Amino acid sequence: MEVVRVDNLVKRYKELVALDHLSISVNKGEVFGLLGPNGSGKSTLMNCILSLLKYSKGEIKVFGQEMKPDSYDLKRKIGVVLQNVAVFDELTVRENIDYFCGLYVTDKNLRKQYVDEAIKFVGLEDFTKFYPKKLSGGLLRRLNIACGIAHKPELIFMDEPTVAVDPQSRNNILEGIKELNRQGATIIYTSHYMEEVEQICTRIAIIDKGKTIAVGTNDELKALTPTSEKIRIEILDFDESKLPEIKELPHVTSATYEENHLLVSCKGGTHNLIRVLDFLKNNNVNFGRVYSELPTLNDVFLEITGKELRD
Repeated sequence: MEVVRVDNLVKRYKELVALDHLSISVNKGEVFGLLGPNGSGKSTLMNCILSLLKYSKGEIKVFGQEMKPDSYDLKRKIGVVLQNVAVFDELTVRENIDYFCGLYVTDKNLRKQYVDEAIKFVGLEDFTKFYPKKLSGGLLRRLNIACGIAHKPELIFMDEPTVAVDPQSRNNILEGIKELNRQGATIIYTSHYMEEVEQICTRIAIIDKGKTIAVGTNDELKALTPTSEKIRIEILDFDESKLPEIKELPHVTSATYEENHLLVSCKGGTHNLIRVLDFLKNNNVNFGRVYSELPTLNDVFLEITGKELRD
């Protein structure tokens, strides 16, 4: 079942085309990663899906229905956790969560139950009477999440929820996101931390210049890179005349010697490292530490979107 479907979406700001015939779909039960460089259109896309922005062309459906500014029945099923913390400084932790939950849940008894469950879920039981200004960055992020999910939405948008927090808070937040998903929530997740996306997302879309340029699982995206394995071997004195022979080994695409390290890139195949080490032993080459790296999501991202700096 498709929870979100975006077809042929176009959004223009005068001469600027922010979204250029973009299409994506998010299925029920997914943690769907949305990646892209700065200015790629991620925020514009989410605002269009939430009907906070008008768009020039295309169609957006949420839970099978057309999304409009007054689609309140759909919006009750949606939770939003913004990158910038959006809570009231004048309200305590409990009062903030109760306020945002009350926008969707009018029954006082049920709302109290939901607020209590949200506080426990993010681990803020000892801070319910604190005001936001007294909270650390990690606690503030957890409060922000509680405010967005207290009404138990079926679809949750999370925009950089772990930015500028310590490793312990980041781990707590990521475990919470996986638990929300286990409880049945579909999550659309944006982050510049590639290792987070690899860890929690079941499917990922990479967008750039307003277009969808790749969609798939981690493994499917990694298959798009020209290099499937990078081998790095410490060698203090290497005869570079042997590099052409290494390049002739099966599946080797390149071989270089830089700063006392032999660097070998491979595409596909198995036992690539064993073949390279056997070659060195057969040629009486002494070597030290050996590293073998598979491609990461970060490698895929840079390969697809380029390495130039973005604004």
